[in-house]
Amino acid sequence: MEKKRGTLELFHYIDLVVAVTFVLVQVRLSQLLVRAARRKLYGTRRRLAFSGIIAFNLILLTAYGLGLKAQADQLHSWPVAATMLSAVCLLYLMVAAAVLILHGVLQMFHRPLKTVVDTGRRRLLSAAGGAVLAAPFAVVSYGVLIERLDFHVREIEIPIPSLPPDLEGLRIAQISDIHLSPFLRESDLARVIDATNQLRPHLVAITGDLITQRGDPLDAAIRQLARLRADAGLFGCMGNHEKFARVQDYTQAAAARVGIRFLRRANATLRFGSASLNLAGLDYQSKALKAHYLSGADRLMVPDAVNILLQHNPDTFPAAARQGYNLLLAGHTHGGQVTIEILDESISPARFFTPYVYGLYPDPDGRPGLFAYVTRGIGTIAIPARVGAPPEIALLRLRGAPAKAPSESAGAGRA
Repeated sequence: MEKKRGTLELFHYIDLVVAVTFVLVQVRLSQLLVRAARRKLYGTRRRLAFSGIIAFNLILLTAYGLGLKAQADQLHSWPVAATMLSAVCLLYLMVAAAVLILHGVLQMFHRPLKTVVDTGRRRLLSAAGGAVLAAPFAVVSYGVLIERLDFHVREIEIPIPSLPPDLEGLRIAQISDIHLSPFLRESDLARVIDATNQLRPHLVAITGDLITQRGDPLDAAIRQLARLRADAGLFGCMGNHEKFARVQDYTQAAAARVGIRFLRRANATLRFGSASLNLAGLDYQSKALKAHYLSGADRLMVPDAVNILLQHNPDTFPAAARQGYNLLLAGHTHGGQVTIEILDESISPARFFTPYVYGLYPDPDGRPGLFAYVTRGIGTIAIPARVGAPPEIALLRLRGAPAKAPSESAGAGRA
């Protein structure tokens, strides 16, 4: 039953919406290409053009199907070539959708452009239109080649009323959503580890998704994570990809051998002077079980301690706050991975799944001293690109303070 629910979650309605959108986009683009071929080509060249359009659509359909199959069946190790082909297909469809939208907007101005008598002005406007259509290619190229590996350090202060003095300024480094795979090399992860160690955290929280699918280099991910240094230790929780690939038990055992403790419906109480910090962790909580989020997690709390919950799914935050956890550390969303800012509003696919996409959130019911931090994480999923959501290492500092609006430290840097 649990596996069936997980599968249903994978094929969420958003997958259907995305698939239908991409089909409509490609149908429209194919129509435009066919019209252009009929207008400009004749005889054998026209037939070759039509054959090319059909072949291209068949390749797209196959690649997109491979992507859906790989997403639905995480138990199999998909060949690198199939993974790459699926990613290229998704990148193309994303760019094609943007180009088609911009093309429609430009067509609205096409008729007024014909009335422009000044030849120089007409050429300038035509060039501007070409630049607009080229913009999606430039943005995606930047997201693939630069922003995807532009690791940032984000420093956040967590104001907790009545924080014990011995916990004042405690530094917690959070690493999440590594997705070590063909799209993130071990050497890239090594850079993240080195940068994290330079922050000198008191403890490290690893909030899931070390890999993407079965067959990805899980041992390499654990080997790099073992290089982390923190006085109070390294702790983690399982993400949905460990669950789907059925490597939770292996991950827990292999990590334990190198000093990383994954908390699976378990807790660890740490002493800092006279103060106690209690870390609790649960395996990934499926959205299909939303009515029972964090069932039993209240029994992992410790009275008179600062209680922090490690949970991959940020949508569990209201449940964690109701139970009284001072802080939830989560990932899963990648900060949207592809996020567009319009009129001060972030537009991201992740908002279809949860309102907690990225950043520091106060308790939705207004209780003071209860927060969630959702990190953008390190790696990528589906497409090897980040736009408007660069990867990050989060450094959280506990601060004793009256209940007030949380603030991000100005000292954010790059790894």
